[in-house]
Amino acid sequence: MTTTQVLLAAGVVILVVRLVGWLLARAGQPRVVGEIIAGILLGPTVLGMLWPAARDVLFPPGVIAAFQVLAQFGLVLFMLLVGMELDVRHLRGQGSRSLVISLVSVAFPFVLGVVLAFPLYPDFGHGHSRVAFSLFLGAATAITAFPVLARILQETGLTHTRVGVIAITCAAVDDVIAWCLLAVVVAVAGNGSPAQVALHVVGALAFVLLMFGVVRPLLARMPRLPFWAALTVAFLGAWCTETIGIHAIFGGFLAGLVLPRRPDWQEAVRVRLIGVVEAFVLPMFFVVVGMSTRIDELGSWRTLGVLALVTAVSVAGKLGGTTLAARAMREGWPAAWSLGVLMNTRGLTEIVILTVGLQLGVIDATLFTVFVVMALVTTMMAAPALRRLSRLDAVAEAAPLPSAAAVTSSPG
Repeated sequence: MTTTQVLLAAGVVILVVRLVGWLLARAGQPRVVGEIIAGILLGPTVLGMLWPAARDVLFPPGVIAAFQVLAQFGLVLFMLLVGMELDVRHLRGQGSRSLVISLVSVAFPFVLGVVLAFPLYPDFGHGHSRVAFSLFLGAATAITAFPVLARILQETGLTHTRVGVIAITCAAVDDVIAWCLLAVVVAVAGNGSPAQVALHVVGALAFVLLMFGVVRPLLARMPRLPFWAALTVAFLGAWCTETIGIHAIFGGFLAGLVLPRRPDWQEAVRVRLIGVVEAFVLPMFFVVVGMSTRIDELGSWRTLGVLALVTAVSVAGKLGGTTLAARAMREGWPAAWSLGVLMNTRGLTEIVILTVGLQLGVIDATLFTVFVVMALVTTMMAAPALRRLSRLDAVAEAAPLPSAAAVTSSPG
């Protein structure tokens, strides 16, 4: 590998990812859908089959190794943004109704994901315990892409409506619970003894207490927190969680949660981060994902059946569970369907979880591909479905809620 090879590959990747993302955005889809597809196009499934010589020139093993390092940096920064955008104020003043919908929107798909693991484990659960495999599928089925949901709410004008505020509340609860579940999966998947797993969990809890009990108050006392301080907290946090044994992304996420909630400062940090994350490091991540996504392995009827089953269970769990929970809480059918559609978006957040599972060996490349396609399908469903509901005047109309906080968008 030479520097010129890395520079050439980086330039091509950034161009293709941004172009395909732009095309999908023009078609009314979240840009992240196009960016994920671009990574697949540059991988072995499309470029590798149609023009293998170009693929070998652009992406020799050394370049992919360099991109994998950059992708890890990108994931930490992405999780920093996700943590910054999760605001506990969304949970205040919403009452028990939103909390119940939130919990059901996580619990129902999680249980279905665990049940789904039973027939899939004999063929796809190589190398890890049934417990780790089942917990991982539960977490992967239960996740909602908070940033994509926020962007869709903004584009449809629903951010400050009752539906929008409940959706943001549910997504915030979903993300926190799902990342906690994934942390447990990472600890269990370490193939250690029960004592070692317990040590990982205790270490993670101690780190969370340190971040919220010491780091957060310390940062809050600093009136002019510089941008580099946010990066320092994120990368040191990532180092700590990686050392503990629960993956670096959790350190970035926790760093985002403990940073001060000062709107002007947060926006300034977000603007500086998002340019680097969207334009440079995440495209490298999409290529790494594309290299592991083998659409050609979906050619058999058996694998297509698994894809159909995974997609059906995921939609039934998330869209169906959220809709029924909203109806049980006496929301009207239009609002309930809208909430279900919104919570069914998965986007880049799902891809991050799947990548962790693939790195740990909890899932193989085939099941990884199945879940990537499911994430694309469920994310692509959201915007057209909401527009359809809106055209039919089915989205619940409500006056803006005073307690609703503005939500910014981020990649994924």
